[in-house]
Parts: sequence; structure tokens; C-alpha cells
Amino acid sequence: MKIDFDPDKNQRNIDERRIPFESVRRFEFNTAVIWKDDRRNYGETRYCALGYIGERIHHLTFTYRSDVIRVISLRKANQREVTKYAKT
Repeated sequence: MKIDFDPDKNQRNIDERRIPFESVRRFEFNTAVIWKDDRRNYGETRYCALGYIGERIHHLTFTYRSDVIRVISLRKANQREVTKYAKT
């Protein structure tokens, strides 16, 4: 899987959340809950996903650019999101 991200945004994510965007390589897409993020017009189609990285559920926001996953956001899932994942 090819992934891409803004290096400055990645560094902010590491500083604030201690999670590098490179972690998306271990995101379990095959068991993830994925939905289209249509809350706003972002100028591109964005997706949100809840899935495992290791033992923990994470929330990933991403878009597709050709055959590349462009990471927009990655963080640990909150309790509400963990519950949502468990109900699927």
C-alpha cells in the first residue's frame, strides 16, 4: 500500500498525539469501518475509518489520490468511536 502525507502535518501529529502517519501502513483496512466524510465540501472526497493499529482502535481520515492513500488525520479513537466500531 502506498501512503502519502504532508510532512509538517505529520510532525504536528507526532508532537500532539505521539502517532506518526507512517503508522497507517499497519492500519487494518480489511476489518475497518469506513464511511464517506460529507460534513463539508473539502474539494475532494474524504473518508473516515475506524480500525485497529496493533491492539488499539484508531480514527483515520484520508483520501485517495490515484493509487495512493493520502493521510489527513490519525488519532486514537475515543470511547464513542470504539463503541461505534464494536456495534458493527
